[in-house]
Amino acid sequence: MRLLGFEITRQKAALPTGLSSVDSSRGWWPMIREPFTGAWQRNLEVRVETAVSNPVLFRCISLISGDIAKMRCRLVTQDEHGIWSESDNPAFSPVLRKPNRYQNRIQFFQTWMQSKLTFGNAYVLKARDNRQVVTALYVLDPNQVRPMVGADGSIWYQLNGDNLSGLQEATVVPASEIIHDRWNTLFHPLCGLSPIYACGLAAIQGSAIQKNSTSFFQNGAQPGGILTHPDFIDEDVAKEYADRWKAKYGGDNQGSIAVLGNGLEYKPIAVNSVDSQLIEQLKWTGEAICGAFGVPAYMAGVGTAPLNNNVQTLAELYYSQCVQIHIESVELCLDDGLGVGIGTKKDGVTYGVEFDLDDLLRMDSASQMEALDKGKNILTPNEARLKLNLPPKTGGDAVLRQQQDYSIEALAKRDALDDPFGKAAPASPVADESANDNAELDEARAAAKAAQASVKAAAEAAERVARELQQEKALRAIERGLAHV
Repeated sequence: MRLLGFEITRQKAALPTGLSSVDSSRGWWPMIREPFTGAWQRNLEVRVETAVSNPVLFRCISLISGDIAKMRCRLVTQDEHGIWSESDNPAFSPVLRKPNRYQNRIQFFQTWMQSKLTFGNAYVLKARDNRQVVTALYVLDPNQVRPMVGADGSIWYQLNGDNLSGLQEATVVPASEIIHDRWNTLFHPLCGLSPIYACGLAAIQGSAIQKNSTSFFQNGAQPGGILTHPDFIDEDVAKEYADRWKAKYGGDNQGSIAVLGNGLEYKPIAVNSVDSQLIEQLKWTGEAICGAFGVPAYMAGVGTAPLNNNVQTLAELYYSQCVQIHIESVELCLDDGLGVGIGTKKDGVTYGVEFDLDDLLRMDSASQMEALDKGKNILTPNEARLKLNLPPKTGGDAVLRQQQDYSIEALAKRDALDDPFGKAAPASPVADESANDNAELDEARAAAKAAQASVKAAAEAAERVARELQQEKALRAIERGLAHV
């Protein structure tokens, strides 16, 4: 079968015998869950569209999906040291940058995660070119996909028509053409379960509380009250009293002073907002929803933020408890879906798909500068500048160390000694003889230097005497000349 001009199957394999649909009746399928037997007949079932209308549940889904979608998905390669670095390959990079014709990467991963969080399953259909290279990815409606298992254990997926993804008719494709990201496989390994299965009742309860609160403020006077009369009154009179009460004291007139006559008495039968503790009930339902999704309550608007103002610590807590499992799962699913899974090499190179966590775990500027400064013995200046999106500088590719620090090789040589921290071993006789020879040589050198100094001093003295003699001879010659005159 072809999808918008692309192949979606590797081979024309015949369907296996004994192909059966996965039983997902105990899970969230298709969109309805009965909290108890007979709830469907009483219109008390929990529907996805009703549960998602709860603002806390809506926030949890949008928060998780948005945080994962905002991270850049990169193609990375592994070198001989096991270090992963960003790379580019025409067979894998284009589909990561632009998954399909109508979605960018943010919209694509948001749809992926929203399907997984809402239904427990995300089904992504792969489209290939003639080289069998994946060129497009389409997130399918989970209600239109059903996993199937053959008698030989092979996995297949029954897909209904989906014009947006290019499926013109219902078909069955092998597992090699579907990326199936599932969560909470409590009842079957191929059937995921949404957290709504656990917190759906809390979401419905919260919505019901809000509806009742809305009715409380929209209703006339006190809600749920009874007008009583000491005598019997017929139906028409009762209706007249009710209409007059609603007209005078309902809607915009609520809170007005009621004046009753003819023996009428008003008896409220519903508790007020203080007695019912609406705020506490709403907070509890919100916390239950956040607990099911693993989202810190304050991030969904329930309660106040922790007093600790360390942005990095709070972000890492949210990462480890909530989104890490989804990030790792999407990365592994893409590795397998694009054919670059663990142990797979393309032209001798090991590839992988990885989200850029710097887009999620961003520190405040002060903490970031402090961390980069403390890491200057590990990071080069240019690597630190890259973290700040700054261009490299000449001479910034070397790790800086202080002079008194020793290299790891030097410390290893010291540790290889029998007693690295002991005193120096006593000198051997051979070493003593060598030391005596060195001492005698030093003495000879000192004596030679002293002799040279003496000779130099004598030469300077002789030169000085010669100069004095020459001066004396010159004076005598002058005196003899004067005498002749």
